[in-house]
Amino acid sequence: MSFWAFFFLSAGPVMAQSAVSSDSIEIGLITCSPHEEIYSLYGHSALRYHNLANGDDVVFNYGIFNFKKPHFILRFVFGLTDYELGISPFDRFCDYYKSWGSEVKEQVLNLTPAEKNNIAAALAVNLQPENKIYRYNYFYDNCSTRPRDLVERNIDGKIDYATADDAPTSYRQLVREHVKHHPWAMFGNDMLLGVKADMSITQRESEFLPERLAYDFERAVINRGDSCQPLVKETRIHVAHGVQEVEEDFPLTPMQCALVLLAVSLAVFAAEWRRRRTFKYWDALIMLACGLAGTIIFVMLFSQHPTTSTNLLIFLLNPLPLFFIPAILRRHTKKRQWWAMLAFIALFFIGGIWQSYAEGMYVLALCLLIRICSHLRNDK
Repeated sequence: MSFWAFFFLSAGPVMAQSAVSSDSIEIGLITCSPHEEIYSLYGHSALRYHNLANGDDVVFNYGIFNFKKPHFILRFVFGLTDYELGISPFDRFCDYYKSWGSEVKEQVLNLTPAEKNNIAAALAVNLQPENKIYRYNYFYDNCSTRPRDLVERNIDGKIDYATADDAPTSYRQLVREHVKHHPWAMFGNDMLLGVKADMSITQRESEFLPERLAYDFERAVINRGDSCQPLVKETRIHVAHGVQEVEEDFPLTPMQCALVLLAVSLAVFAAEWRRRRTFKYWDALIMLACGLAGTIIFVMLFSQHPTTSTNLLIFLLNPLPLFFIPAILRRHTKKRQWWAMLAFIALFFIGGIWQSYAEGMYVLALCLLIRICSHLRNDK
């Protein structure tokens, strides 16, 4: 346990109590702008506790995770990732984001001494070893929703949020906006997110993104029955936007790769048309790639991530092609198998009415249709 964690656990109740007799405590929502690390493309939120009387100044961060934990990637895929609440000196927190060129903004909350006392006490309870670890969910329970919920639970009244000028559309659309400069990150997200990610969401649900929460806090009021005051008393920029080193993605975009595949598929089809026979090794390569990608999609159907459980991309990418590879290499495939594949692809196109697919998926479907047409013509 760090010094600051030990200090707050032992002195937190005393510091919180001092807020009742003195308004020297400030509690603010911290919002950090995105930087280039994949886990920070969406920004970050935290809570600051600042005692102006004695100089105590710490940040409560619900976004702590450990890549080195056993089976981290596997647990993340299945939605079994555990995050935890951490505490660090405010200056050190700012220095970290300054090194990445991220802005650090604080919205000092317009709270009564009693409300500050409640929040400080709640943070101390959350920091207890038995409470600090929680089951992370990117859309529903993360570093942005936790500070919001804690503040809402510990005020004497109700927070009323103004209607946003730009109504949110869907989880997928909001995620795409944050990774639009990283086409392969967008491609990966779109591959794994299912039809539920395309459903309309509420303004509150959009607050899984730190910048959306900060925007809503700025325009919210606390309704205490006999009075109504702005939720945010003051906004401060502690770290200005700096220079960020943009990491280069793969030189070709997903769509460009899909078009290259289409060009090769057309060339192979032309050669097969002349020879009136199919190229089994090309089929095996296509089936292997689609089957491996489909295995990932299939596994994600059983994940605890709610937005991955119904992914209509499964009609195009699924593990079944892996079982066809031996028959393809022995040239024992039957036309009914290719008609079955055609039916699956038809369902994929129909599914596009409800689900927005990853870039290049329609081109991939066209490549598979070309393979089916070649077999229906050339297989005896």
